[in-house]
Amino acid sequence: MPVKFLDLYSQYLTVKDEMDAAIASVIKESAFIGGKHVAEFEADFAAFHRVAHCVGVGNGTDALEIGIEACDLPGGSEIIVPGNSFIATAEAVTRSGHRVVFADVDPGSYTLTADAVTAKLSRNTAAIIAVHLYGHPCDMDPLMNICRANGLKLIEDCAQAHGAEYKGRRIGGIGDIAAFSFYPGKNLGAYGDAGAITTQDEELALRARKIANHGRIAKYDHEFEGRNSRMDGLQAAILNVKLSRLEEWTARRIQVADYYLQHLAGISGLILPERKAWARQVYHLFVIRTQRRDALKAFLAEQGIETGIHYPIALPKLAAYAYLGAPDAGAFYNQTDSMLLSLPIGEHIADEQAGRVVAAIREFFGQETP
Repeated sequence: MPVKFLDLYSQYLTVKDEMDAAIASVIKESAFIGGKHVAEFEADFAAFHRVAHCVGVGNGTDALEIGIEACDLPGGSEIIVPGNSFIATAEAVTRSGHRVVFADVDPGSYTLTADAVTAKLSRNTAAIIAVHLYGHPCDMDPLMNICRANGLKLIEDCAQAHGAEYKGRRIGGIGDIAAFSFYPGKNLGAYGDAGAITTQDEELALRARKIANHGRIAKYDHEFEGRNSRMDGLQAAILNVKLSRLEEWTARRIQVADYYLQHLAGISGLILPERKAWARQVYHLFVIRTQRRDALKAFLAEQGIETGIHYPIALPKLAAYAYLGAPDAGAFYNQTDSMLLSLPIGEHIADEQAGRVVAAIREFFGQETP
């Protein structure tokens, strides 16, 4: 049997009765836009992330764009983002009328560092987007210090980090405003597109809610031109069922990651991800590095082991950002994008399957399984 990278159907089977009942309830009530299911999810997700406010929106990219707009930054501001992320992080900046500035990341956690951000500051910098990439939180205190010292907004991109913690604090309420994605493959995934914005700031939450709903709270009382980005009732009901299992599923992800870290340690030519002492890493992805990435990926495929690459091209190298000029060849993310490989991880991975992954990798590198 193959070791699947992602298995959403097996996940569904573990919550089938609850899920079917939740979906049927939405259909019976015709509660397709807004309504009690969305309100319940917003309240439950805010409580889960220990934040005061949650606004459900159409998808994670909208959450970023609306979050940026809610911060009311001067037009054409510079926003610092990491050079390795999904394009949505940078795309949200430019589509909001601002300018992307790429900064380097920590080689162990793949997240922004204060030193890299400091090197990119200018008089036009208005915000930093801290991407908690692969489920590992950024080192937030130094980033917050930079923001306070320079009057900047700190925006959290939490698309891959549901339930992650920084020094005991849940991400999503540490910066000024945060964006979540519930794309189906996320640790907490919908059955379609959905996203959310979280914040401790009541004014930011209210502005974000208005932006997402045509510039209004009351039905026809439009205070300004907004957009249409609302979480639908079906996705909210689905997410609430899954939210009740998220801690259990996250614990299993961490168990699988711990197994990989223990049994793949010490292999020459293979670099494992780091987990900082202050971090609760929720392992949306388990990303290794090797100069032999493509050969290893092919070898694992022959063994029935599915893998992924996140991300094969660093953002500054994309044609979309050619207008920014030549990328910094010395940046870590520009040197290692051809080395990254994501191993299968999730609550669907059984002990035997994790063992197969380890054995196959050790065989590839010519090392016996201990």
